[in-house]
Amino acid sequence: MIPLKPLADLPTHEVTNMPPHQGDQDLWQSDVALREGVKREGAGWVEARLADFGKVAGASETFEKADRANRHGPELKPFDRYGMRINQVEFHPDYHDLMAVAIENELASFAWTNDRPGSQVGHVALNYMFNQAEGGVLCPVSMTYAAIPALRTTPGIADAWIPRLLSASYDQRDIPVTEKTGATMGMFMTEKQGGSDVRANSTRAVAVGSGTGPDAEYLLTGHKFFCSAPMCDAFLTLAYTDTGLSCFLVPRWTPDGERNTLFIQRLKDKLGNRSNASSEMELQDTFGVMVGDDGRGVRTIIDMVQGTRLYCCISSAALMRQALVQALHHTRHRSAFQKRLIQQPLMQNVLADLAIESEAALALALRIARAMDEAGTNESAAAFARITTAIGKYWNCKRAPGHIVEAMECHGGPGYVEESILPRLYREAPVNSIWEGSGNIMCLDVLRAMFREEAALPAFLSELDLARSENSAFDAAADALKQELGKPEDMEFRARALTEQMAVLLQASLLIRHSPVAVSDAFCASRLGSRWTGAYGTLPAGLDFGAIIERAAPVS
Repeated sequence: MIPLKPLADLPTHEVTNMPPHQGDQDLWQSDVALREGVKREGAGWVEARLADFGKVAGASETFEKADRANRHGPELKPFDRYGMRINQVEFHPDYHDLMAVAIENELASFAWTNDRPGSQVGHVALNYMFNQAEGGVLCPVSMTYAAIPALRTTPGIADAWIPRLLSASYDQRDIPVTEKTGATMGMFMTEKQGGSDVRANSTRAVAVGSGTGPDAEYLLTGHKFFCSAPMCDAFLTLAYTDTGLSCFLVPRWTPDGERNTLFIQRLKDKLGNRSNASSEMELQDTFGVMVGDDGRGVRTIIDMVQGTRLYCCISSAALMRQALVQALHHTRHRSAFQKRLIQQPLMQNVLADLAIESEAALALALRIARAMDEAGTNESAAAFARITTAIGKYWNCKRAPGHIVEAMECHGGPGYVEESILPRLYREAPVNSIWEGSGNIMCLDVLRAMFREEAALPAFLSELDLARSENSAFDAAADALKQELGKPEDMEFRARALTEQMAVLLQASLLIRHSPVAVSDAFCASRLGSRWTGAYGTLPAGLDFGAIIERAAPVS
């Protein structure tokens, strides 16, 4: 018998030309565009807080926990050992650890607990960094954040729930909320037969006793096809009363301390977002209280939807940023054809293209957040926020999957295996397009804002005009957009093309005004040119690729 050699002595096992372990990332200090954008959009006072959290979010331990939480997803536990229906979902311990990091660092509450200009921008920046490591946890976090405006429509509910939702204590126990140190909020709006068309819902609500209207008690019966984060302490949902479609808060436990009749039918086996549970939920005489006016449910939740759509926009930007970081790390340390990959001209074109897309996505999200900061006292800002939230949600979410695939291709085979973070980033990306309104819904909302809100389009065009006379390609494209907007015929058929034009021009306007010339020139020369197909690595020659890559590259 031939004796076996120890593994370490195998002559083929010498490891060369492979990138080193990436280790901890400083997601704040290494991101020049983020640091500049936060200060520019009015949240400079948050810098110290963001600097501290950038190390927490970027720690290798955070990424490892996120990987395990996604590999070992939640499991439905409908009954306890004695056969009692409990409708619980069990999560991997790392999921709870990550939830604690998010809640304790105010990723669900920062915008509301800091009542000053820039709070929404600071809020977005916190979530942008954390989302680079883990997106599933941010589903309940985003809903908890976004529920606050809807709850404020009904003071009795607001007084009881908002302090608990704004708590910086994560309490995972499934017990009545009055006994907990903090709470989270989920939602379930859609049903099988309607999807985005919530007016096709069939769930009914019947008043308990003689009281009706806001803060009155109802019993709900129906089936909800997607319930995000079913272990939250309460949910916002829609159901029909005799008056019309209304909004309700449905708690996991009733006021008398009994489990509410929320029956989880199954957990969805999703493409991505696997650390987070999504379920189908049956309601059978389920206790709820009305939020907002009777028959005005869609109006009540509209502000909540704006908040969750902003999360989709910033989440997509975050996924792009981390995909770019991974591609830069790999190509900086890997050689082919006698050069580092990052020194190869065509790879430089790809990396620079990925970099400007990432920076444009972040700039767009931060600008929307500033508009939301200003919306309470400025109607033009409020109108701008409403139309650009739909624009940003559509465009950032559409660009993210292709961006991540290109970053994966920079790695070759190693980027395609599960030991890499790229497959997880890729699987996470589509949910942002689908959740809270798919592409068509977003584009129709852009049209709705244009035609129903007098201030929306003027506010948008005024923002573009701030970049006039700095780039001829931009000026020509802005003029072309105005011509397209002046043609009302067949506008629904052209809604995607119009929304894309608006998104790219808004990004170009922001980069022209706020980013280095190398970045804005590359963006305008490619995105506003007649030959652009959306593929990466097709920037024209003569641009300063080195400056673009250096700006995007994390500190080694």
